[in-house]
Amino acid sequence: MNSIFLRIYGGMLAVLVLVALLGVGALQLLNEVRVDQYRERLAQGTFRLMADNLAPMVDIERRRAVTVWGRLLGIPLRIEALEGAGLDSGARNSLRRGQVVVHQTGPHEARIFSQLDGKPLLLIADVQQVSEQLARATSFLLIDELVRYPWDEQPRRLAALKQDKQFGFDLRLVRLDQADLDPDQRRRVDEGDTVMALGRGGDSIHVFSGIVDTPWVLEIGPLYQMNPYPAQWLVLIGALGLNLIGLMVYLLVRPLEQRLSDLEGAATRIASGRLDARVPTRGSDSVGRLAAAFNAMAEHLQRSLSIQREMVRAVSHELRTPVARLRFGLEMIGDAETDTARRKYMEGMDSDIQDLDKLVDEMLTYARLEQGAPALNFQPVDLNELIDQVITELAPLRASVRVEHGPSRNALDGGGAQVEAELRYLHRALQNLVSNAMRHAESRVRVSYHVGQQRCRLDVEDDGPGVPEEAWEHIFTPFLRLDDSRTRASGGHGLGLSIVRRITYWHGGRAQISRSEELGGACFSLIWPRKQG
Repeated sequence: MNSIFLRIYGGMLAVLVLVALLGVGALQLLNEVRVDQYRERLAQGTFRLMADNLAPMVDIERRRAVTVWGRLLGIPLRIEALEGAGLDSGARNSLRRGQVVVHQTGPHEARIFSQLDGKPLLLIADVQQVSEQLARATSFLLIDELVRYPWDEQPRRLAALKQDKQFGFDLRLVRLDQADLDPDQRRRVDEGDTVMALGRGGDSIHVFSGIVDTPWVLEIGPLYQMNPYPAQWLVLIGALGLNLIGLMVYLLVRPLEQRLSDLEGAATRIASGRLDARVPTRGSDSVGRLAAAFNAMAEHLQRSLSIQREMVRAVSHELRTPVARLRFGLEMIGDAETDTARRKYMEGMDSDIQDLDKLVDEMLTYARLEQGAPALNFQPVDLNELIDQVITELAPLRASVRVEHGPSRNALDGGGAQVEAELRYLHRALQNLVSNAMRHAESRVRVSYHVGQQRCRLDVEDDGPGVPEEAWEHIFTPFLRLDDSRTRASGGHGLGLSIVRRITYWHGGRAQISRSEELGGACFSLIWPRKQG
């Protein structure tokens, strides 16, 4: 699966299948709970009414009443002690609160428990058809209770019974002509029979029972059949959910795949040699950041290859002259007639070899700095000692130029010139600047520093002709020579200032050029943080 869409959709599909399986189990459990609640709601009022009627009776009367009710209702009834019923603590607590407990004993059978008020006795019934049998039993018991009152008080008594016994369905008294019955059903009700009729929607049952010697008909209902949540609905909802999620994921992932495709195309073009290929950067999300990083990598790669090509061309050019001089020197040694002439040519060849060695050293240093951050070991460096060491090393190389340690400033309390730097590389950078200044100075080079609270600066000034201001932006470019003949004569290769810039960059600073106000020539400055990291 190479498609991001398919991977995301497959993962979501697996999660949804797992959720669907858990949903089926939860649905089954929920339906079982709802069935129990449905049966308890249907049985609550009827069995509370029977239990309350049995409570004030003595044992013999109770047994007789239970036998008569069971025979009339077609429901096996019995009285048992609470302790011997084998009920758990939850069921017992429900019975003490006046609720009815229903335990399913078969696909359509149930056992109903109701506690007699104030007594450790239970009325137990085994019901085959909960809805129909309870409806007939409820009708019989309510009529038996209502006939004890005058007919005009019976509606009020029925309302009190409904509220007191917490019936789970509607109860009301209507006149025969108001009952929703066909003529045959009215006749049977008028004769004292009990009639069960379907509701208008066909999803409920109404029970009608006539009350003898009264104009009333007892209507029970509507009694709704238990309607569990079907598993088919869950499957349908899951299928619709999958389709909707698939569409949404596609709409979200499609732009992402397109952007990744653009990234892949740019990488392919770069691999084929088109280094100017770039990726459109849209948005700030992870793909947008990846595109920006890719473009930065491509620019760095293009710049590195460009520098590499330039270096190869420059090295080829730089090597040509000393190699030609060496070849000429070798030829002249063979033709030399005296030892003095041969020694002269050999000294020239040695100078050319030193020039080649210096060029290789500078190229290796520059290449190492261009490849990435070298292993820098920052440590305290005393600028006074560093400047004096560089002056001592370089001053004898050109006696006509005086290299001096100029006045310096320190804004820190306690004096001193301690800064954090990589001593080896900082020494190399300062050495390159001083060597460059000595090549172009007329008679004087000055090195000074300024240490502030946050940053420090090294300045190298000379009294030479300086650098034109329009060339300040390019002076640190590798192999750049403002005056090729003069630079070649003074021994420069165009890499010294580039190395200085790289060293300063890895110190978190910058190298810049300006005009010396006092000496009149160029002023090269290195600026970097006094504390590293």
